[in-house]
Parts: sequence; C-alpha cells; structure tokens
Amino acid sequence: MIEIDGSFGEGGGQVLRTTIALSALLGKEVYIKNIRGKRPNPGLRAQHMTAIKAVAALSAAETRGLEIGSTELYFTPRKKVSGSFKFDVGTAGSISLVLQALMPAAAFSSGKTGFEITGGTDVKWSPTIDYVRFVVLPNLSRLGYLAELKLIRRGHYPKGGGTVSMVVQPCKGLTPLKLTERSETKVVHGISHCVRLPIHVAQRQAAAAQEILRKIDQLDVSVELETYPLATDPHIAPGSGIALYTENEPGRVLGADSVGERGKPAEEVGREAATRLAEEIKSGAPVDRHMSDILIPYLAVADGNSIFHTSQITMHTITNARIAELVSGTKITVDGQLGYPGTVRVKGINLRP
Repeated sequence: MIEIDGSFGEGGGQVLRTTIALSALLGKEVYIKNIRGKRPNPGLRAQHMTAIKAVAALSAAETRGLEIGSTELYFTPRKKVSGSFKFDVGTAGSISLVLQALMPAAAFSSGKTGFEITGGTDVKWSPTIDYVRFVVLPNLSRLGYLAELKLIRRGHYPKGGGTVSMVVQPCKGLTPLKLTERSETKVVHGISHCVRLPIHVAQRQAAAAQEILRKIDQLDVSVELETYPLATDPHIAPGSGIALYTENEPGRVLGADSVGERGKPAEEVGREAATRLAEEIKSGAPVDRHMSDILIPYLAVADGNSIFHTSQITMHTITNARIAELVSGTKITVDGQLGYPGTVRVKGINLRP
C-alpha cells in the first residue's frame, strides 16, 4: 500500500485527486492521510466525495473513510470498468475538479465511458468548464486522449445545478509530449456568459477583456456572448464568467478565465481573465501555468519521456509532480523557481490497457 500525506505541497484537494486517479489507473492501493491538511476546513468536502465515488465506480474500488470531514481515506481499486454513470455533487462544488480525478481514470477503461455530472460549472478556485472544453481537452488530444464534453446547463455558487456530460474513448496508450519551442499567438477566442442576469453583464465582461488583449500587436480577438432571456432562462441561480483561449496549432492552446461574484464589476471579471492570458501570451511558453499541473498524471503513464516549458512554476505543479512520482514510481523533474517560467520533464511508464 502506498501512503500519501495530504498536507504535502499545496496541501489541498489536488493531492487527493491525483492520488486516486493514478491509483485507479495503475491498480495500486493507496492510503491518504491529513486530507486537505493545509486548508482552513480540512477533510473531505462534497466535491471530493463525488470525485472519489466517481473514480471508485470506474475502478470497482473499495473505500474506507469516505465521509464528509474525513481526513483519511483507503482506496483499493479492483478492475477497470466502462459504461454510463451519473454523479451529483449536491452543491455548487466544482464539476471541473471532479473531472480532474475522473478523466485520467477513464483513459484506459475497457470500453467507451460516459458520465453526467451535476454541480458547479463556473466557481471560484477551480478551472471553469469552458477552460476544460477549450483548453484542457485540445491539449490532451495531442497525447491521444479522446473525449467529448457537452455543457448542458451552467451552475454557479451557491446553488449549483449545472450539468455536463462527457464521453471518453478508450485508448491504447498516450503519446509523450515535447513542447519546448516558443509559442506565437495571433488569434484569441473567448466566451463571455451570464445567466439570470441582464445581457449587458456578458457584454461588459467581453468588452473589458477585448480592450486589454487588443493592445497586443497583431492579435485578433473575438469573444462570443452566451446570454439568455430572463423569462426563459433555465438556470437556477444567477452568475457570470469569461474564458479566453488562444488559437495555435492543435494541442497547443493557452487559456485563462474568471468568474463573477456579488459586488464584483463585470469589467473586473473581463480584465482579470484578459490580464492573465496576456501574461501567458507574452511569456512565449507553449503551456500555461494551470495546464502544466493538469498534464502531469497523463504524462506519467505515457509511452516515453516528455518535456515541456511552462509560463510559471506553481505549487500545484510541484505538488502534482511529487504525488505522481510516489504513486506511479516514475521520475518527474521540475526545473525553475516557484512563480517563474520553468521546464517539466516526465519519464512515462508506458501504461497499456
């Protein structure tokens, strides 16, 4: 049994998600202690429970300690399972973070796997569902990971109620990644949405983002608006957000996002996302700071050695690298200082179905 300290590194839910994802993929029993040990409210929360239950369903896993507030978990996968599943976070907990645990585990299932998840699609402290759709999946497609994600309904804090569906195709193996050359960006796309709010909220988010990005020379920027007439809006709670992403070669997409909240001007939401993306573009790195930690579990099981440059080394990247090493037994090196550009090297273990 592999023992993981959940307070390591950033000490949040990422340790848990990466551990159980790789545990399910590799069929290794794990014990996680001090779950979310560096958070003000340590232990399992609703979204973590949903993620664990989802991965357990895909791996016929036995669990102990699976309850709200638990700071330890035993997870014993038995076999890879395919089929169709439904999961409900029950709150506005992030669907995207549930997917971070679920998606690697589904990569080598015995057949096509489909799941529908209900919860929060656009919430603070997690990637928005649009970042997953337009940044994560295109980047993973470069590795041979094939999935289709559909947004059925958005869900915002505090009521949630958003729904997404995803279908993942089984793969024979994942291709290693080599991205070290400078990235040149000429086109940026985006989607600015608001639900149960006046249309001008989405318009102002988009306008503020475009104003910042169009200051970059020779950059073509277009932001799509997603709005709903108040009388027929199907969402259960008001909310807004914007996601921006570059149009580079396939599987080489940079992105940034921001979500609205009560008292936060729409212009600030747009400027926040645009400023972050502008930093990514100007860095020239082919992998953005958030995508760098998301890639690591996939590269750990890829068919060969990977190397990529990222715009910024984050604590999430350092944490994910160490956890992936411990669970998979491979070698991962993160070169660079925290908060600065760096390079990640991953020795894949050539996992096969």
